[in-house]
Amino acid sequence: MPSPIIGIDCRYIGARPSGIGEVVQALVDHAPALAPDLRFLLLKHPAAPARLSHADNVEEVVVRAPANGPTTMWWLPLVVDLSPLSLFHATFNIMPAGLAMPCVTTIHDIMWAAHPELCRPRFWRAGETWFYRQGILRALAKADAIAAVSEATRAAIARFAPHAAARVSVTVSGVSSDFGPSAAPPADPPLPNLPRGRRYVLTVGQYAPYKNHEGAIAGFAAAFAGREDVDLVLVQRLDQATDGLKMQARALGIEARVHFLSGVTRDQLVTLYHGAAALLHPSFYEGFGNPLAEAMACGCPIVTSDRSAMPEVTGGAALLANPHDPAAIGAQLRAVVDDPVLAADLAQRGLARAGELSWRRFAEANVAIYRETLARAG
Repeated sequence: MPSPIIGIDCRYIGARPSGIGEVVQALVDHAPALAPDLRFLLLKHPAAPARLSHADNVEEVVVRAPANGPTTMWWLPLVVDLSPLSLFHATFNIMPAGLAMPCVTTIHDIMWAAHPELCRPRFWRAGETWFYRQGILRALAKADAIAAVSEATRAAIARFAPHAAARVSVTVSGVSSDFGPSAAPPADPPLPNLPRGRRYVLTVGQYAPYKNHEGAIAGFAAAFAGREDVDLVLVQRLDQATDGLKMQARALGIEARVHFLSGVTRDQLVTLYHGAAALLHPSFYEGFGNPLAEAMACGCPIVTSDRSAMPEVTGGAALLANPHDPAAIGAQLRAVVDDPVLAADLAQRGLARAGELSWRRFAEANVAIYRETLARAG
């Protein structure tokens, strides 16, 4: 009997780094070796590396249609031959239409369906909300199995779509070995436009409403507006919306101490984590929150939100605050930055927690879902 063929949509792996792309790459790195009796067909982006996997049980095909586009939503089987597949794994929330085989869909979060106001500013939101909501709702209604990257996402699915709860399994994300502790703090600033010899709080993530960068600036100001010895560094994609953050910093009297960085390489990001007095991650909502895992792996103390996936991911290794309350955020920041004993304790707890976040275990959980779904399909 021929080996079952698992199709994995890998089109998030491309030229631009992304959290979902890292999740999918980790799956590709481990799943073929964990399941040598299965074969894998990887759908890849034209900008992806020449090979995503060198395993003998892997084949790859380039699909030029973008991942988040109408082809994925409605016509994917018409542009790529999926007929040999025994199972299809949709890895980024959207379940394609017209699949003739069982489907596993990874749902990272359900923000577009449940809280679209957290995804985009109002004037960009209507069309995208309709599009992404369609893909998520189809997955919740029709996917044979749903993989959630955290218990928080599983619980959010159960509240929003009780009919889907029995089909959800948790596949907890991991953290790359690129992120690890440093033997000594960096002697020089990790980037040339950062002040030399100054302490800084670090915030990492795309500029979207759910990331609450306004709250990060307000919380930083609540902690350090009257001081000149600590800066705030935001690593994000710069766009016109950043002007509003600069205006906010100016109004709070901290403009000279708030630095916006884009185009940061992975090595530079690691160095930024190593040098930071703390990571400030005051998101309103996360499916997982890769910067939390990365910071913990680098031994960087964390102040984060007391809701969604943040307490779960940090597992007792962070100080928590209400993301709507700048005073609470500021109090936790001051506690970490001004107390080296507390900071060292959080760093050690973070390293231990990061050690529990394994990409291999993530891939094992996905392979188990493949086998269970194939068995049910007969």
